[in-house]
Amino acid sequence: MHSSNLYYKIDLYCLKVFNFVNYSLCSVNILVLIQVQRQLIPTCFHLHLLSHLNDKIPLTTTPKHSHSNQSTMASSSPLVFILLALSPFFFFFNSQVQAQRAPAPAPPGPANLTGILDKAGQFTTLIRLMTTTQIANQITNQLNSSDQGLTVLAPTDNAFNNLKAGTLNDLSTQEQVELILYHVLPKFYSMAELLTVSNPVRTQATGQDGGQFGLNFTSSANQVNVSSGIVTTQLNNALSKDFPLAVYQVDKVLLPLDIFGPKPPKPSPAPSTPADKTKKTPATSGPSASKDTDASGSITMNVGLSGMLVLIGSMCIGLLL
Repeated sequence: MHSSNLYYKIDLYCLKVFNFVNYSLCSVNILVLIQVQRQLIPTCFHLHLLSHLNDKIPLTTTPKHSHSNQSTMASSSPLVFILLALSPFFFFFNSQVQAQRAPAPAPPGPANLTGILDKAGQFTTLIRLMTTTQIANQITNQLNSSDQGLTVLAPTDNAFNNLKAGTLNDLSTQEQVELILYHVLPKFYSMAELLTVSNPVRTQATGQDGGQFGLNFTSSANQVNVSSGIVTTQLNNALSKDFPLAVYQVDKVLLPLDIFGPKPPKPSPAPSTPADKTKKTPATSGPSASKDTDASGSITMNVGLSGMLVLIGSMCIGLLL
């Protein structure tokens, strides 16, 4: 009998602890639900529910005898099981409410190429050229209207400073535009895609005959190299690698062959043929022949005048005699 009373006390103590834990969890869930969704459940129902919980689940109950303890367990057990069954619902409903109340993240704005270059801090010359040639606006419009994206190879200020003196100033406005567009690829390329891309890769630049300028990409130990045929350099740093704009730093200005390559020699005039000389001879002899004819005519006239003077003199002498 003594051992059965001991077991009963242990069971009763465990039940109190269990009831206390469940009461605490349920109370917290209900209070959170009241605080978040006051407009869904009337306040009077909240108060009634809390008072009902306090009445049904006492925290400090001292059993007087076994019959009263068993009746307390019987009266509180259904409510405990109901609260346990509803507890997951409270957690789920509370999380759903908080998720609905959380503000949606703002959509990312359009990619800003000049902002990316300005933030990097060593692309002043490239920004100036893009601004003066209106290429910056052209790239922005293309990013907003195209689903292919763009890839920009950005030479640093040191890359432009290492050019031969007067290189940029000797270029026309159209050639400066072609030089900058030669560093823009009309598609988004990740670094991994450039390792296996098919050459030559088309750029935004076009030649005077309408042909496309191309670049060749090669890989070496997971390093991407790019060549224009005159200059070869490597892609060092990804300033932007998220679609739709990829920007890679290069330490040399990529010079296109059509602008900076060797110019073909100018064609020399065609040599004159012997037939041309033969044709020119009568033309040159014509004026000399006319001069000879004039000279002979003047001699004949002079001879005639002399003869008339001699004849007149003779007649005068005859009359005197």
